[in-house]
Amino acid sequence: MLTAMMNRWKTRIAAAVLVVFGPALAAATESEPFNAAPALITSLLETDAQLQGVPFSEVILSVTGKRVLPFTLTNAPDRELLTKISGALDRVLSELNRTNHPAHRERRINEVSAHFEQALREALNRVPGFACEFPKTAAGRQQRSGYPDLRLVDKTTDRVIYLDPKLFEHGSRGSSLRTFYYEPKRETNKVLDDAHHLLIGFEHTGKMDGHWQFLGWELVDLAHFRVRLKAEFQGSNRDLYRPEAVVGRSRQ
Repeated sequence: MLTAMMNRWKTRIAAAVLVVFGPALAAATESEPFNAAPALITSLLETDAQLQGVPFSEVILSVTGKRVLPFTLTNAPDRELLTKISGALDRVLSELNRTNHPAHRERRINEVSAHFEQALREALNRVPGFACEFPKTAAGRQQRSGYPDLRLVDKTTDRVIYLDPKLFEHGSRGSSLRTFYYEPKRETNKVLDDAHHLLIGFEHTGKMDGHWQFLGWELVDLAHFRVRLKAEFQGSNRDLYRPEAVVGRSRQ
């Protein structure tokens, strides 16, 4: 049944890619690649260039071959595991709310995220039977950027849990702006196990009187998470500031 479901989603994704990029791909076989741009843009305008409601578990399975294991709250081992993780999260919240914590010297909330990752890793490693590290890629290198941020192993059961902490501002819980993304790549893939996938949302009120205030946390089981695939055009500074494209600069 799982294989059949995965095949259905692969078919839907492939169909969406053909609808969006089909004319451009056809054009690219007949001429230089950049000449396909008009056909590509026309295709994007004629479709919403978006595939919605894709189970994240199916994305992970298709990209990595690894299963996303759901938590079952009626299962005693799952409840025990969540209790241990929850205790560590309570300690992290208390630690980060101390006014002398280095996180309060950060000006932007994005800069606070690294403090949460480090504090969470240390708190989980203090739990008997837990081992938490920054995950390695398929190429064997440890990498901080990209999903997921942490790899937790419960050595008593050999279960693996991938953790991805996020910070969200009070009142933005229902926002439709993008706050999560996953970029599938082979060499930098960090999902190497059949595992549980948990997102940890830490709520904050912003910086008041020189200190960040963190209200609480929520654990989200990503086995039930659905994502969108959206086409977009992008470029880097290297693409933008090419010498032949610069037509003026300051004299200072």
